[in-house]
Amino acid sequence: MSSLDDLELTYRAVGATADPFAASSPPDGYRGIERTARIGTGSAHFAAASKAVLEWGVQRGSGFGIRGSQVVTEGSTVTLLIPFGPFRVPAAARVVFVVREPRRVGFAYGTLPGHPENGEEAFIVEHRDDDSVWIDIRAFSRPANRFWWLVSPVLRLTQEFYTRRYLRSLA
Repeated sequence: MSSLDDLELTYRAVGATADPFAASSPPDGYRGIERTARIGTGSAHFAAASKAVLEWGVQRGSGFGIRGSQVVTEGSTVTLLIPFGPFRVPAAARVVFVVREPRRVGFAYGTLPGHPENGEEAFIVEHRDDDSVWIDIRAFSRPANRFWWLVSPVLRLTQEFYTRRYLRSLA
């Protein structure tokens, strides 16, 4: 058991990103974000993207390192190693839900103490009726402590930068 397993999530609205309206009505004090992008077409692309998303492929494809479980399972904890210039900022997280449906696959993680933000982020791959494959990224967050509040404009720009990378990671 790692020490991360003993930590509590840093926010109360656990699982809220499962709601399609999470970004437009985030919990009080949090900023919501939702981005969606078409990443391909067909069953083969959906299968590949589904496998990748459940192996941290969105994060890896965006340059992150993953310390901990290499496969997404509900309740597993990891430390995301987020590139920031020459540094890698550690960000502790726990998987709070996993979606495995015939046409939707993905998960959400919630932040643990030591993450620069408090909140939750979901990564859902969807195979739509027109055979197109999409990724939907939903999140709500706020800076985790005074230091991160002081640099919150940089934190927000960094989140936007990585969200754009997330959208391209499975295309």
